[in-house]
Amino acid sequence: MHVAVYLPLIVPVFAALAARPLADRLPPAAATWLLAASALALALASSAVLGMLALSALVRIPVIDALGHLSRPVINSGDAVSLPVAIVAGGLLVMAAVAACRAGRRRGRAIAAAHRHASRLPGAGQVVVTEDDAADAYTVPGWPCRIVITQGMLRALSAGERSVLLAHERSHAQGSHYLFTSVARLAAAANPLLRPVAAQAGYTVERWADERAATQAGDRTLAARAVAHAALATSAAPPDRDAAMSALGLITQERDRRSGIPRADLNRAGEVPRRVAALLAPPPRLRLLLLVAAIIAVAVAGGAALEAARNFHQLIELAQGQPA
Repeated sequence: MHVAVYLPLIVPVFAALAARPLADRLPPAAATWLLAASALALALASSAVLGMLALSALVRIPVIDALGHLSRPVINSGDAVSLPVAIVAGGLLVMAAVAACRAGRRRGRAIAAAHRHASRLPGAGQVVVTEDDAADAYTVPGWPCRIVITQGMLRALSAGERSVLLAHERSHAQGSHYLFTSVARLAAAANPLLRPVAAQAGYTVERWADERAATQAGDRTLAARAVAHAALATSAAPPDRDAAMSALGLITQERDRRSGIPRADLNRAGEVPRRVAALLAPPPRLRLLLLVAAIIAVAVAGGAALEAARNFHQLIELAQGQPA
């Protein structure tokens, strides 16, 4: 096969490296769509290429030629793939399929269990307040999604911060954000190279909800404070508590509009400090050049897989039309 067939196996490496810069520089909604869709497309393209690499060697086995009534001279005239490469590709494809099926089954069961849990929650409204003293707030996937907030969390936040928290969770519910993270995680299960992409998709859905909440509150600093205080209330021990304290430090010791700690430290920071720093900065602008470049890279990988499939299909059709 032509060397371009290997592009779908290489592009995920660059996607993993680019995932965090894209998550930081693009508006969260655009970044979430891009990361989830890219993960799915690259996982499908890489799996298709692995299958074709395995098949291209398989059809050169005499028994397969005979069963498929294929012309050996025509088959041998095509670009050959070495047997070791084909074996490795086949093994990786089997592993990817098994991992994706297991991840899909686990995710499906989790979503179904969450739906049952949501239907059993008291009351008929979307928001459910429990008497639990432990601080917590989350959105339960379901049809429709429901929001659970504990009394402990409500006591930990001011009135304005509670409004931000509720707007944040409602954004998760209205946008069905769990679907984006589910797609990205399934893609990462099929292709482990895409795990950084899935991780950043999980971050951008939180940022998406943060931005919606900040817009509704009309106060980005209040939204940042709500994120930091909620994280501090739910974290009891390091490293979560350290991250929450760092996030509060961004607000109380702000040196510029971007963050209150050196950028080198921010680059190594966890999710909560990154979210707070982003809220302390102006809303991110849509960078069309960056978005288009990322889409083109994914399209090139998909195009390479489609072209390889077309060439392989043509070879098989030609081999079936010629005498063995």
